[in-house]
Amino acid sequence: MFTGIIESVGIVKNLKKEGENLHIAIESNFTPELKIDQSIAHNGVCLTIVNIKDKEYTVTAIKETLDKSNLKYVAIGDKINLERAMILGARLDGHIVQGHVDQTAVCTNIVEENGSWVFSFEYDDTYNNITIEKGSITINGVSLTVVNSKKNSFSVAIIPYTYEFTNFHTFKAGTVVNVEFDVIGKYVARLLEK
Repeated sequence: MFTGIIESVGIVKNLKKEGENLHIAIESNFTPELKIDQSIAHNGVCLTIVNIKDKEYTVTAIKETLDKSNLKYVAIGDKINLERAMILGARLDGHIVQGHVDQTAVCTNIVEENGSWVFSFEYDDTYNNITIEKGSITINGVSLTVVNSKKNSFSVAIIPYTYEFTNFHTFKAGTVVNVEFDVIGKYVARLLEK
């Protein structure tokens, strides 16, 4: 379980394909505190640490993960948003995030508005995922509030701190991002289908 509050931005140091799996080595400022089998959200994708060496740790993304996330596009040198699992009893500063990416979306527009930014995204609505105005959404692991909710698009407003201390500052029109829709909204939508 995660909160969508990014702790650190890691750097991809190595990639190794093994069958349909992708091993991703990441350098992070909290690597010395990690242990094998620990879960970390990478751009919102929960992955298990399988190796630690010096300042780097390695996680493995399987085919299902690669098919549903932007990790299939990751390259050496890319910045990855990182969050360790929530500690029971800690404040929930973002919202309930499972680390299970529902699908990807494409950044369609970025507008600077006097020191903050509005990022717009489009997604394939055939998966029946929805957003609601002022509802929660997770983009590349970042807990955000939806504005301008439409059938297959939405926007989010980004403050300078989030812009600087996540990988949002690397986005441009066409950037593919991971999206986890609000878990409570997903359960409500499923109940209404029945």
